Parts: sequence; C-alpha cells; structure tokens
Amino acid sequence: MNEIIPIHHKIYTLRGKQIMLDSDLAELYQVETKVLNQAVKRNIERFPEDFMFQFSEDEFKNLKSQFVTSSLEQHGGRRKLPYAFTENGVYMLSAVLKSSIAVEVSIEIMRTFTRLREFSLHYNALAKKILELERKNNKQFKEVFTILDKLVNETKKTDEKVMGFIQ
Repeated sequence: MNEIIPIHHKIYTLRGKQIMLDSDLAELYQVETKVLNQAVKRNIERFPEDFMFQFSEDEFKNLKSQFVTSSLEQHGGRRKLPYAFTENGVYMLSAVLKSSIAVEVSIEIMRTFTRLREFSLHYNALAKKILELERKNNKQFKEVFTILDKLVNETKKTDEKVMGFIQ
C-alpha cells in the first residue's frame, strides 16, 4: 500500500473495546457500507458478539456528537444503526472480503492496533513508575505529582477526543 492511511483516527473506544465503524472500514476497503455488511451477514457465523456488534441508539447519538459537522453527513445519514468491529472482527473481515485491497488494508489495520497496544503498555509502565516514586517520596514531590496529574488528565481528555469516546 503506497499511500499512508490515517487508520488510528478511525479507531474508537466503545463498551471498553477499541472498535472501527462499518462505514470507515468500507471506505478503507473501497466498497460500499451495504456491500461490507452484506458480506458479513452472509458469513455471520464468523462474527460473534465479541467480533462485531450493532450500536445502540444512545451510543450512536454519542458517536455523532463526537464528529464535526462535515463528518456528520457521512456517519449521520444512515437509516440503520452502524456496526462496530473489534480488532478480531476486523481481522475476520479479511477472510470474508477477499480482494487484494482488503488484504492490504487488513494488514495496515492490524499494524495500527498493535502500535496502539504498544503505546498503551508504555504509557501504563510510565504511570506505574510515577506511582512508585510518589509512594517513596510523597512529601518531597507532592507539588511535582500534582502537576503531573494535571498533565496526565489533560492528555487523557485529548486522547479521548482523538481516539474516540468512552462509554
């Protein structure tokens, strides 16, 4: 794949899982959303609930509120609630959609999920080290930790805006 696809902007957090929307996946795979969903329905036994699930009305309203106006036309003009695909569901899509573009896109999506997981592990390790320092040097570094807590909270808010929303 020659062009860089900003896949990480298409991964959201819903129900405590990282997911991708059917419409975003269809765009990446260069098929219509209804074509992608029809392929899934023909192979529904490959997509248990931990691989794919449909949004609730409230989840979809919350999702739409996360998009800027220009994106609402793409995601908001639907008659049916969108489907969310977890990492495993995205992987299974490559078995259902057999075009060469589907294989290439699936590889890039898997790499993106892996990078996000690695980032999360490094972030958690740093947080643990800070907590250990806080326990050992609570009196000396109380002011430093207060500032770090503010920075971490600001970063989480920014990450939630960039990566999606949490329910």
